[in-house]
Amino acid sequence: MSSSLTVRTRFAPSPTGFLHIGGARTALFSWAYARRHGGQFVLRIEDTDVARSTPEAVQAILDGMQWLGLEHDEGPFYQMQRMDRYKEVIQQMLAAGTAYYCYTSAEELEQIREEQRARGEKPRYDGRWRPEAGKTLPMPPTGVVPVVRFRNPMDGSVAWDDLVKGRIEIANAELDDFIIARGDGTPTYNFCVVVDDWDMGITQVIRGDDHVNNTPRQINVLKALGATVPQYAHLSMILGDDGTKLSKRHGAVSVMQYDEEGYLPDAVINYLARLGWSHGDDEVFSREQFVEWFDLDHITPSAAQFNTEKLNWLNAQYIKKADDGYLAAQIASRLARRGVDPEAGPTLERVIALYKDRATNLNELADAAELFCVELHPAPEVLAQHLTTAAVAALKSLHGRLAVVDWEKAALNQAIKDTMAEHGLRMPQVAIPLRVAVLSVPQTPSIDAVLEVLGRERVLKRLARYLG
Repeated sequence: MSSSLTVRTRFAPSPTGFLHIGGARTALFSWAYARRHGGQFVLRIEDTDVARSTPEAVQAILDGMQWLGLEHDEGPFYQMQRMDRYKEVIQQMLAAGTAYYCYTSAEELEQIREEQRARGEKPRYDGRWRPEAGKTLPMPPTGVVPVVRFRNPMDGSVAWDDLVKGRIEIANAELDDFIIARGDGTPTYNFCVVVDDWDMGITQVIRGDDHVNNTPRQINVLKALGATVPQYAHLSMILGDDGTKLSKRHGAVSVMQYDEEGYLPDAVINYLARLGWSHGDDEVFSREQFVEWFDLDHITPSAAQFNTEKLNWLNAQYIKKADDGYLAAQIASRLARRGVDPEAGPTLERVIALYKDRATNLNELADAAELFCVELHPAPEVLAQHLTTAAVAALKSLHGRLAVVDWEKAALNQAIKDTMAEHGLRMPQVAIPLRVAVLSVPQTPSIDAVLEVLGRERVLKRLARYLG
């Protein structure tokens, strides 16, 4: 391929479900390859499966792409809007003799296959309606609507240098004359893909290795059309944590589920990038670095394994690095969806600064922030365990000190220490009851920092509820 040819990649999902992790990785690698080479990334919706394609699924794909930040340069194109073009090309192929009408019924096909299986042969269409020099075809039966089949080469082989898997070669004798248009005139998947890739000038087809078997058929059709054959890169499947095929229980869910579960899109992008591709030992990198580094040479041909723990760790790293204002906006919307007023507590940025180093997802941050914004009702058993008679006595003393102390960490810390000394208690014997009284939980970041952020008025009011 000429180096001067503009790189054009595509992501072509079928809208029969959500955008899952496998599809998102394919989209990411296709997007990154185009960005790396200054090319274009095309989004195409392969919606010819009318029975299973839904507008909701289309929207789920678009939402997932937008959330991940994988913006397309062209599209989305919809195959159902290109039917006239497909039919035009089929007519051209019929006229050129690279396609032909086949009147074999479904019952005849099944009989052919049964006989082939009985002889120990691979079941396939036997070419009875294929036009050949010197061959006399029967008269078309009345009342039978024909399909259109591609006239696949019978000799030689079809081969390509896969950019991930290396050289792949398949004998043409292994391929039968597949149907490119059904009896009702609707074109089939393998044919639509070819016309789309040809018309859209796709230079690299990056997709899952479940499409490897489609590739020789598609290459032969492209050659029959006189079209340029793109390069192909087939990505290996993603396995679950336990080494089995990825399913809903370990990651094969909509990418929007990751949004709901509190993952940052940049963390998911970073994680997807490492599913089958690497850049040395680099684990955490920006999408800009990924685009700069990305190539197809370092994609492993073996299956990648999804690891939830690694994704959680990576998400935690991104939360630590994230701007507090950005996180605050994310948390505010999550609190609002819970029916919590995000402005009912202290400034969210200050709360987030306290907790971001210990959170693995945004929902954990929202849980923490909610404690600063709502009227709390600790569980009776928590109160019984921590607000003992001795603890309440110490909190009474502390309440008096907190009413007059300078409201900054060092002074708050000293007030707690003075209370400890007065009552002969250790830090946990004061700090844990104090945490329960002001935030309903026995564990928080440094208690003096919590008090400083919560503010004098809220602290005194929350403490007073337990002091009789």
